[in-house]
Amino acid sequence: MTLRPVGSTRSRVFAAAVVGVLLVWNNLVVPRVPDPAYVAVNVTAAAVLVALARWSGLSWADLGLSGRRVPAGLRWGGAAFALVAVVLAVAVVVPLLRPLLTDARAADRDAAEVAGEVLVRIPLGTVLWEEVAFRGVLLAALLRVLPQRRAVGVGAVVFGVWHVRPTISGVAANDLADAAWLRALAVLGVCLFTAAAGVVFSWLRLRSGSLLAPVLLHLATNTLGTVAAATAHRLG
Repeated sequence: MTLRPVGSTRSRVFAAAVVGVLLVWNNLVVPRVPDPAYVAVNVTAAAVLVALARWSGLSWADLGLSGRRVPAGLRWGGAAFALVAVVLAVAVVVPLLRPLLTDARAADRDAAEVAGEVLVRIPLGTVLWEEVAFRGVLLAALLRVLPQRRAVGVGAVVFGVWHVRPTISGVAANDLADAAWLRALAVLGVCLFTAAAGVVFSWLRLRSGSLLAPVLLHLATNTLGTVAAATAHRLG
């Protein structure tokens, strides 16, 4: 469903507030959250954000949470999930492609830790929170005050900035660059990639009318990616 921009003061203030919160949350708030509380804090944040969105006048359909659109979300999201699964399976099976899956952070995780990531931390603490926040509330809020393309673009930029801190951590953990300018370039490249991914997630959300579609794609890339990285490490 595409909202027509209405441009009311209340809508603009709400959209700006959501943008502001998301710009700092993953970069300034999450680093200060104790690791055991990560999932609970993000799930709570998702619930609060949905409640505020409803208070601001956004409907369940606006947020991609209408039950009538679940079948479409399953179709589109299921197809995307399957595609990611096939690509990652090929990368694991073909020895020449395994280095593309390498992540030093996967080397230190045992089976129980990987299971915890895949079954709890990623689905609830990452995917649920990010999709509710970005393709649910933020996209709907922006569509009330901006044309669709601009709304998707702004949301994608915020999604890219959201990944600055995690990318810095990933670059450091994998020792990908020695020089500061190379590290900065790597961070910029990853954030641009995640911004582009945000466009794809938003397209799925708008095309299907359901938040379930980008949730399934996001779930596939993060959970199956984690399993693939751990498997590639063990296979050498």
